[in-house]
Amino acid sequence: MSPALLLMVLLAAGQQRGSTGAAACWVSCQRHVTDRALRAQAYARCMTGGRVDSWLSVIGSQGEDRRVLASARTDPDWRVRWGAVKAEARSRGVTERRVLADWVVDTSPGADLDACLTAARAAAEQGQSTADFLKEAGSRGPAAAARVWARRDAIREALELELYATDESVRPAALAHLGVFLSRSPARVVLEAMAGRPAAGDATVAASLKAVATRRQTSVGQLLLSEARPADEARVNRLFAVYSQELDALRPQLTSADASVRRGALASLRIYGPLARKELEAALGDDDRRARELAARALSDGSGGRVYLARQLQGATTGESARPWLEVLARDKGCAALLHGVASDKARPPAVRGEAVALLGDCPESARDSRKLGSYLSDPSSEVRAGAVRALASMPRSAEGAQAATHALEDPAPEVVAAALDAVADPRQSTHGDDAAELLGSEHPVVRAAAARALERIGRPPHVKALAECLREDPVVAVRVAAAQALANIGGPLAVAALSAAVSHDADTHVQHVSREGLRRLGFTR
Repeated sequence: MSPALLLMVLLAAGQQRGSTGAAACWVSCQRHVTDRALRAQAYARCMTGGRVDSWLSVIGSQGEDRRVLASARTDPDWRVRWGAVKAEARSRGVTERRVLADWVVDTSPGADLDACLTAARAAAEQGQSTADFLKEAGSRGPAAAARVWARRDAIREALELELYATDESVRPAALAHLGVFLSRSPARVVLEAMAGRPAAGDATVAASLKAVATRRQTSVGQLLLSEARPADEARVNRLFAVYSQELDALRPQLTSADASVRRGALASLRIYGPLARKELEAALGDDDRRARELAARALSDGSGGRVYLARQLQGATTGESARPWLEVLARDKGCAALLHGVASDKARPPAVRGEAVALLGDCPESARDSRKLGSYLSDPSSEVRAGAVRALASMPRSAEGAQAATHALEDPAPEVVAAALDAVADPRQSTHGDDAAELLGSEHPVVRAAAARALERIGRPPHVKALAECLREDPVVAVRVAAAQALANIGGPLAVAALSAAVSHDADTHVQHVSREGLRRLGFTR
């Protein structure tokens, strides 16, 4: 293969693998290897190795190879310098740490920064202090570690410069290595690096801190709040200003009509943790279940996990306020025991217990114990009975669910009847269309609305008359909206006439809008 063609192949591979791929390996090799035969071998290793130091695996310690290794120790990339140390150790049959210690100690004090920086980063890569890392270097290990620590200010300065590097790929490693070397948290490293530096570079270190938070499955807000001290206030506020701008860019997505857009924005908010508390708490009332769950999980993960979640549940007084936290539990391991614990706690508000029972239907562990779930059907609380109907009905191919829903249509509590109507509204198996049409005349608005919703799915032409009367005369807007949606789904001349009348005469603009959209679905415009 010609050198030009080989270069193009390497560059293409490097673009696919990033800055540590074949292209970076080739550039590094070019700096230090001049012998054509040796280059050919090194190039081949770049192709297969994919790391910036892959080419060093073909370098020995004799003749031209010794010059190459000495040159590689001067490379600007610490990984190449460390690769040269490993190559020499391999060829000499000694440990890498011994060669590293010899390099540090044998270099004159004024010229030892590359050696000391390489030692500090190689140790940090293993999560160790330099002293611990060089314990296995033999008798010269302690002296080498002392030399490295004596150069700590210069090492710190070099790594802080990398925190602000234009090449964003080097920043996370610099942050991680500096933290291990100085025994500092990532947040403390960033705050100290910001001292004396202009705010123009704040976005750079803010992004690095986000990368660390992502890797540790926490949030930048949590990292900063756990580390910040009064003296850090100005620098913390500078970082908060960067994150606030990013939050400002996400806020329009949180109000999108598209639930998938809102979910994406909420997933992005998780990395900010407490800094996005206001936005996350607002999303707990989202109409979309997945959006609510994302918000609740982000809030609990950033504030102590299960303990925080339990505290929020303890303070919940309504089903709506408890729902997001229970929805998180319903997807977690041990969901059956956790939800049963809430559902059976008579000290909790009945609405919260009922919500917990309803979500047992989403817990995979509950499917094996429908008898225990069915025991809630006789609970004195109507909210709990309604939850049991919803849970049993949500289980696939559940004979208990179908039977429970049929019996629940006769329950004296309106919320239980509404739950039953939602449960029987399955076009594949339900024969309860006439029951739903009859319940359009219930004295309870929640039942009438549920009946109309059921007829949207299981209604037939004979039910149009009752729905049209409901749309024309029911005093509750939510019921008229549900009736309009059902009429649009069933269709027919009577449905069109009822929807047209609602567009012209209904006093509520929402009812008018839904009726107009229904006509459009049926092929009419006005």
